[in-house]
Amino acid sequence: MQPDGNITAILGDYSVNLGQFSAAAMDCARHLSTGLPLASFAGKSAIARDVDALVRRLARQGLLEYRLSSSRNTQDFVVIEPQVPEYWPQRAKLGSRDTIVLSRFAFLRRRGNELVLESPRAGALFRIGDPAIAATLAALSQPRKIGKLNQKVASPTLHLLELLLDSQILLKLDAKDGEGLRVNEGDGNLVLWDFHDLVFHTRSTEGRQANPVGAAFTYAGIVPPSPAVRPPWAGSKIDLRKFSSPEPNSRFPKLLRERHSTRDFDDKNPVTLGELAQFLDTSARVLSEWKSEPYFEGGSDVTYSTRPYPSAGSAYELELYLTVANCDGLARGLYHYDAGSHALVAISASPQQLQAHLAAAQFAMDAPGQPQILITIAARFGRVSWKYSSIAYSLILKDVGSLIQTLYLAATDMGLGGCAIGSTNIDLFAKMTELEFHIEGPVGQFALGRGRTPEVQG
Repeated sequence: MQPDGNITAILGDYSVNLGQFSAAAMDCARHLSTGLPLASFAGKSAIARDVDALVRRLARQGLLEYRLSSSRNTQDFVVIEPQVPEYWPQRAKLGSRDTIVLSRFAFLRRRGNELVLESPRAGALFRIGDPAIAATLAALSQPRKIGKLNQKVASPTLHLLELLLDSQILLKLDAKDGEGLRVNEGDGNLVLWDFHDLVFHTRSTEGRQANPVGAAFTYAGIVPPSPAVRPPWAGSKIDLRKFSSPEPNSRFPKLLRERHSTRDFDDKNPVTLGELAQFLDTSARVLSEWKSEPYFEGGSDVTYSTRPYPSAGSAYELELYLTVANCDGLARGLYHYDAGSHALVAISASPQQLQAHLAAAQFAMDAPGQPQILITIAARFGRVSWKYSSIAYSLILKDVGSLIQTLYLAATDMGLGGCAIGSTNIDLFAKMTELEFHIEGPVGQFALGRGRTPEVQG
């Protein structure tokens, strides 16, 4: 709380200025560190409106937790931890005749000494403080009518169930849903997702979870780092160096050795549209299309394509989205690469979204500036999971690795610079493209540009 009336939220090295508030509102806001009852800012007074504005701004940054306590004691029986920005708890109304059941994506797990309830579909996780709640949730592995649950659960637990329903951790079943085997969970695109794949997708990317991502060095003080080269096995060794040619006939070995990550780009000499066209033609263009007979009686023909990189089952589920910051001949903006037509299609995205996307890539690369072109590799998940179970997401990531190496080699061959980026924000991408994160979403990124030539020291 600053002397000029500004309130700043600080978390580690990260700070957010929340604006100016009255002294009375600031005094009330001090209680946020231990818990501020809803009644404190649900009124119509000037102080209540001030505090409500402050709380909403904190919520937009994902900096609030929400505590649910029982009237019988002061202990929190549930604490809600937002996993996405702008989360605000909402209760979906439940009636005594409603039937509810747990989502097949919901899971309880131990985190330290706590029990947490999560789902990759939910905007928050629920920290469970009362073991009785876990028993109630276990009972909801089968469909239950609220009327029957009401005889066993207290009012705070019913409120919790309404919050879980809003978070899609619980589902409300209609009569047509039968026994609630929940194949589609109200969204036909979820049929193709296995539980572990959707969890892996949301927990290994940014945007839908609040855990640290990237080079956090979590275990640096616990175990020493592994050596760069594995210690050799004991036993006789066959030295292969005498069989290798010192001067390979092909340019390919030289290309592989020249490949490296470039993080510093020359913005006075950007990539041209012609170079970008050649780069995409070399690395990602559809070379041919074909189709197979149905895999089973009564099924549909399956269409396939071939492209310059390998893909599991010839699915070629990966799509390229280009966030262009600096390209000679191409306006700043977001584009989809139509690999079949070898064309770029503009997509409406706000300047703020473009800037946030590019800034996140710069931060992830630890680069001095933004990439000239940021290529987001997105997957049409159903293209792979329609055929493969249990290994679908794993196959997609293997395809990403193949494509990234192809992008590296194409850039190196053209004298351009490239850098693979290990993290991406799936929620931001969803807002930019208006695509649901589980239908088509980011699985990798690649920065492209003309590398800056090191200055020669005199």
